[in-house]
Amino acid sequence: MTTPPDGLPRYRVLTGPDDASFCRRVSEALDLGYRLHDGPALTFDGENVVVAQAVVWPTGSEGRA
Repeated sequence: MTTPPDGLPRYRVLTGPDDASFCRRVSEALDLGYRLHDGPALTFDGENVVVAQAVVWPTGSEGRA
């Protein structure tokens, strides 16, 4: 597949509290064929650790593992 499914963009930033739900969302993106783009960014909002993880759709030169 050369483009992401369901009209999703090639580049996405997933954000949310650092919990199992966030990890599932990242895992689902990886299962679709996205790849992590560098490591996550974390911050603290006064109550929770909030995570941001960028994912990218591989281009032809990157291939898919």
